[in-house]
Amino acid sequence: MAAVLSVSGSPSPASRTARLLRHLDDRLRLHGHDVTPLDVRTLPAQALLGADFRHPAITAATALFERADGVVIGTPVYKAAYSGLLKSLLDLLPQYALAGKTVFPLATGGSTAHVLAIDYALRPVLTSMGALHIVPGWFTLDKDITVGDDGATVVAPAAAEALAQVTDQFSTALGGRGAALASAG
Repeated sequence: MAAVLSVSGSPSPASRTARLLRHLDDRLRLHGHDVTPLDVRTLPAQALLGADFRHPAITAATALFERADGVVIGTPVYKAAYSGLLKSLLDLLPQYALAGKTVFPLATGGSTAHVLAIDYALRPVLTSMGALHIVPGWFTLDKDITVGDDGATVVAPAAAEALAQVTDQFSTALGGRGAALASAG
């Protein structure tokens, strides 16, 4: 069982990105992983924007990265790049905060025109932070993430199937039971 940190870089309290991450968290838990969610928007803005490396919330977030075996980084795409909120946190982490870790980049957006934001904007930063292995990232259209009548996250069937496959690949890279779940599903 691996420790996974699931990071949402969305500034919105009604975030599709965060909903999608929590949906993936559930699947990763089924794989036997211990998943800790981190919504960057809950960290103090003054600490993030003031680059307060010593703020207790920032040191606690840094410790979560240190303890993780794998990290899922989720972001909405704004202006063809990852969110400024996520950038604020990544800038405060140690240079090699992802050293030795398997990382799964995930993005959401309103148009497939933004699909390359993962490879051209986010992946270089994750690589520069020393990620051991960055699995293929995944982009999901906003319209494919909705809320059901019961309040649960609903992912459109085609998107859900593709997302399950890449999540299982991430789990397998961490040493989880993803391969067994993928073949059973």
